[in-house]
Amino acid sequence: MDTISLLIQIPPREIAYLNFVFESYEGVAAVRTIDPHKGIVELMVSPHYQEEIKEILKDLAEEFPVHDLDSETTD
Repeated sequence: MDTISLLIQIPPREIAYLNFVFESYEGVAAVRTIDPHKGIVELMVSPHYQEEIKEILKDLAEEFPVHDLDSETTD
């Protein structure tokens, strides 16, 4: 199955909560912690669920900071 990898950074204390949220959306994304101290997490997303992921992350961003590391650029 093809997947899209998204890197995000969240507060480290929220990693378990993020895992719980995505487990409740069965099949939408798999979560892998890259750096637990920095809160860097990889979401492996089915291409069919890209819009759902955006909405879920938008909702989570109302609870705690969610930084999309894939879209960050240096100025």
